[in-house]
Amino acid sequence: MTAVAEGTAERAATPLRRRYDLIAFDWDGTLFDSTALIVGCIQDAVRDVGGRVPSRERAAWVIGMGLAQALAHAAPDVPPERQPLLVERYRHHWFARQHAVTLFDGVLPLLHELRERGHWLAVATGKSRRGLDVALQSVALHGVFHDSRTADETASKPDPQMLHELMAAFDVPPERTLMIGDTTHDLLMARNAGCNAVAVTYGAHSHEDLRGCDPVFVAHTVAELHDWLRAHA
Repeated sequence: MTAVAEGTAERAATPLRRRYDLIAFDWDGTLFDSTALIVGCIQDAVRDVGGRVPSRERAAWVIGMGLAQALAHAAPDVPPERQPLLVERYRHHWFARQHAVTLFDGVLPLLHELRERGHWLAVATGKSRRGLDVALQSVALHGVFHDSRTADETASKPDPQMLHELMAAFDVPPERTLMIGDTTHDLLMARNAGCNAVAVTYGAHSHEDLRGCDPVFVAHTVAELHDWLRAHA
């Protein structure tokens, strides 16, 4: 992997040759401005089942994992027999509130430009298939991505199965695949798959934690991410 860079990438003309054929995005906290809502739903679900309500930091840390695994980490005092109810209560709160969540500003033009440049675009998310399909429909993105993988049909991050399946689907090797995400789980999944990764700091995990996973770039805004991809992807 190359040395990490930070800050605004210098704008550049569309390169004659792509460095990455496949670009995989995490969903929550990377494309979808949902971190605060997820944290609130985790806290309310744990409260509903009588568990010790996790702090904002603890709830945010589990974002990106598969739902059952995430909730078990967020509420370790909730006994196993109550975990199914905890999952049910989380889903209740999420589906009641998800209509209030939108894409981050600038995401749509970023995605459309990448498609126009000929990149394969995919989603690799800890969401369920049902959850991702509802989210894609809500923001009219069904026609933008070429493929997607979810935790309930593969394995929870940082297991690399999602990326392995996506690379196989497009016959793209790891060195020509880029993962973009807001959590250490995303970056470690990329590392485990042999891929480079870009971190975004406007989501769930801290700048310091993300830097520790050796991304090739750290973007603090969608605009910085867009500039870097235009110049380097």
